[in-house]
Amino acid sequence: MHSLKFVVIAVAAWAASYLSLCAAEFTYNEAVNQEIAKKLGIPVYFAVPESARAPLPSSIDTSDRLIDFKHPDANGNSAGIGLRLIIAKRSGFAKRMAKSGLLQTGDILLTFRPEWGGAGTYPNLQMGISHAGLAYVKDGAVYHLDNPMDSEHLGSRLRGDFTGDHYRKLKFIHVIRPRGLTESERANIGAWATMLGSGAKRIYPKQISFNTDYNAPKYSPGKPLNFVKNIAKSALGQKDVEPVDMFCSEFVWSILALRKCDPKTTADAFNGAGVPSCVDPPMSPMKATGNYISRRSASSHAGLADGPLLVIDAMKLPDEERNALLSDVFVENPVKLANMSSGHRELAQSLQPKFAPLERYYKAAAEGGFHRIQAFFLANAFRRAIPDNYSPTSYLINTLLPPNNRTRTMDYVATIMFE
Repeated sequence: MHSLKFVVIAVAAWAASYLSLCAAEFTYNEAVNQEIAKKLGIPVYFAVPESARAPLPSSIDTSDRLIDFKHPDANGNSAGIGLRLIIAKRSGFAKRMAKSGLLQTGDILLTFRPEWGGAGTYPNLQMGISHAGLAYVKDGAVYHLDNPMDSEHLGSRLRGDFTGDHYRKLKFIHVIRPRGLTESERANIGAWATMLGSGAKRIYPKQISFNTDYNAPKYSPGKPLNFVKNIAKSALGQKDVEPVDMFCSEFVWSILALRKCDPKTTADAFNGAGVPSCVDPPMSPMKATGNYISRRSASSHAGLADGPLLVIDAMKLPDEERNALLSDVFVENPVKLANMSSGHRELAQSLQPKFAPLERYYKAAAEGGFHRIQAFFLANAFRRAIPDNYSPTSYLINTLLPPNNRTRTMDYVATIMFE
């Protein structure tokens, strides 16, 4: 009896120890925070306010370290500017993320490059984000789908198992979660992603190719979403598919637009003349600049260039500090530019002289009062020049709107930091 009692106690102690090792939550530690801050080296407007965060369980089943990083330039600020960091080992990553629920079907994977921080206006406005992919869970592991659907992104076997050069070499991923997805919608997204992934060799690039021009989206206000229909037809293996080229974030947007379409029951509808009624935009494509800063209503929207402005605005700084930080967004740093790839560096340098009006918009919008009139006219000029769009960064920018904003459809989950 005594030996049995000892065994029971030992097992209970082991179980408690095991659970404490596996159950985790995002915690703050000053020494760790300083270490992370040095490693990231990002400006404060590359982080997000606490209001951007998705609700998560207080205890998460994972052996990965979960860190609540507070940006040192805003530590103590009421906005809670920072990042949730998942410090993850690559080995077994996909299964751990699926088991913990930290990655779920429908989540958006944003390639995050901290080294872009402070390099110049273009990389600052992008908030260090260069690519978007889509996550889906299958057979107890997380997979991803990206355009280009090539070996660099999906791996040599095109499985989307994080073995392609893009993800294998990547050090940071922001995770963005569409709000309010139902189980049936997640199942639909998973089904579409699985069909597209398994058919990648057939589909790419003959039916779906990559569009290198991020300023030429297929979306046009008031026009049918035929490009989404074409993606569905390609996934279903239907005939008479009209070839379409898409950039990465447009591809993700299109798959999420199919979340209400069960491929088993709507296949015939995609063979019809029009776009099936189940197709539904997951997020309103953004104009170049939004109107949240000037209007601050529940229906106000954010713009493609508003990311740093929204973060800085959330900090509610004194005018002088705020304006200095806004000016910092538009400063080019040749040393940091050298850390960017040649293609991104050339683009950043070519665009730098064109951003002077945007800097005036930032400051006028932040000043408020009668300056809003100037901001209004400056914003309109940008909106006329740039089409409504869904850049990779737009998903993160959408999370920067207040939680009760009617145009907010995305939440920030966390940032994966590979060891």
